[in-house]
Amino acid sequence: MNDDLDPGLDLPDQLHQLLCAAPAGLAEYALIQQLKDRHCTHIPNLPLTDKLVLFRTHFLLFNALYRLRERLWATQSGYLQISALNIQLLPYQPGSTELSEHDPLRDYYLDLSQLSDTDEQDVAKLLLSFWTRMHGSEEKQAALELFELEGNAQALNLATIKHRYRQLVSQHHPDRGGSTARLQSINKAMEILERYYGRL
Repeated sequence: MNDDLDPGLDLPDQLHQLLCAAPAGLAEYALIQQLKDRHCTHIPNLPLTDKLVLFRTHFLLFNALYRLRERLWATQSGYLQISALNIQLLPYQPGSTELSEHDPLRDYYLDLSQLSDTDEQDVAKLLLSFWTRMHGSEEKQAALELFELEGNAQALNLATIKHRYRQLVSQHHPDRGGSTARLQSINKAMEILERYYGRL
């Protein structure tokens, strides 16, 4: 059976196909791997160990995801939830104001000049400023969200956070197919959480 994606479809439509087949959603890396496994021609077929390749692949993916979200919304056929850890296709819910509110990430990813004007040095700066760029000054909240601990009912302590950190490092380590950028983000989140929880 041929699992290749229809080359006549643009990237948003190819993503729609993959997300329809994964009702629980997919992490960004899993989505990229599925596109590569199915010989998608819309993203670079190069190792993600190179920071610039990683950035370009990530940008093209998120550009297509935001375009897909707007298409689904316009046709009232679904809502695409886009987050750092899970991308999920949800049923259309009328009355949501999410798409009408100003979304700086949407603006960033739909601006193709960000892709063409970003070089390797810029990528290094973007990785360093990840938390402030994505979440303003709410670094603790951003770190908890990345660790999926923000809704944890039990009192958080450093032991619980370290346990989750080890799980995420194991899951996203480049030696196991994960991405260097994601691992850097996880390490940065751990540094932030140690500052907040290390003195408890």
